[in-house]
Amino acid sequence: MSATVEIQNVTKIINGRTIIDSLSFNVNKGEVFGFLGPNGAGKTTTIRMIVGLIGMTSGDIKILGHSINADFEKAITHVGAIVENPEMYKFMSGYQNLIHYARMSKGVSKEKINETVELVGLTDRIHDKVKTYSLGMRQRLGLAQCLLHDPKVLILDEPTNGLDPAGIREIRDHLRMLARERDMAVIVSSHLLSEMEMMCDRIGIIQYGKLIDVQLISDFVQGNEKVYEMEVDKKEKASSIIGELFSELQVKLTENGIAVPLKREVVPVIVKELVKSEIQIYGIKEMTKTLEDRFLEVTSTEVN
Repeated sequence: MSATVEIQNVTKIINGRTIIDSLSFNVNKGEVFGFLGPNGAGKTTTIRMIVGLIGMTSGDIKILGHSINADFEKAITHVGAIVENPEMYKFMSGYQNLIHYARMSKGVSKEKINETVELVGLTDRIHDKVKTYSLGMRQRLGLAQCLLHDPKVLILDEPTNGLDPAGIREIRDHLRMLARERDMAVIVSSHLLSEMEMMCDRIGIIQYGKLIDVQLISDFVQGNEKVYEMEVDKKEKASSIIGELFSELQVKLTENGIAVPLKREVVPVIVKELVKSEIQIYGIKEMTKTLEDRFLEVTSTEVN
C-alpha cells in the first residue's frame, strides 16, 4: 500500500535546540492515525511542518507523492487542517463563512457546501451567526471548512479540546466515517487517551522530538503479554514462589492477591505450582490495559 502522507527523516532546529529529531512515519489512506506525546514533545510543531506553517531544517514531507519542500502548492491542495482552534468570522453566519472559504478553492459548488453542511450535522443552524454557536458547533463548522475541497488528508490538532462528551463522540464518529467511507488519511493529535483508543487505527508516540513507536492500537495496548490478577490467600508466599520459578517476571501485590504479566500458556504452570504449595486460589482474571496505562509506561522511560 502506498502511503498518503510520508514523513521522511524530518528535523527541526530552533535557536540551536533540536525540537524534532529525524522523525519518519507514514499515514495510509482510510486510516485514523493518532499522534500522541506529552506536552512539549513536538506534536504541534510536526503538524505545522506538514501543513507548511513552518519550514523544516532537514528532511521532507510528501502528500500523495508531492513534496512540501519542492512542490508545496500541489502537496497542500490535498490537505484540510485545523491547527489549534478553527478561526471563524463570528458576526457572519456559518453558511457565509463557508461561502467565503469556498472562494479560496476551485470548483466548490453550492451543492457541495450543502452536502458538507449535512455531513457534519449543521443543517438546522448553518444560517445562524457563528457567535451563537457552541464550541462543538464551531468545531463542526471548522470540519466542514476543511472538507469543502475534498481533501485526501485531514489533519486535526486537538479536535475535541473543550468539548462535552456528546460533542467528543460526534467528532469521533465523523472522523471514523470520513476515513472509512471517503478513504481519507486522518491525522489526529490529542491528549485525551481514552478518546484516541476508540478513534484511531494506529498510533505514533513522540517524546523529546523523537518517534518512540508506531503500532496498531490493539497491538500497542495489549503487547505480547497480558496482566493476570490472581486472588489468593497468601499473596507474599505466592509472589515468592513465582519469583523463584520465573525470576524475570515482575509480580505486584494487589488488594486481593497478586498481579503478574504473563503469556497465556504460562498461567496453568503457575496455578499448578501455587496449588502444590497449598496456596488457595479463589479466582484469576485478565486485567485489560488501557492506552493510558501503556502510554505512561512507554513515556516514563527516558529517550537517550
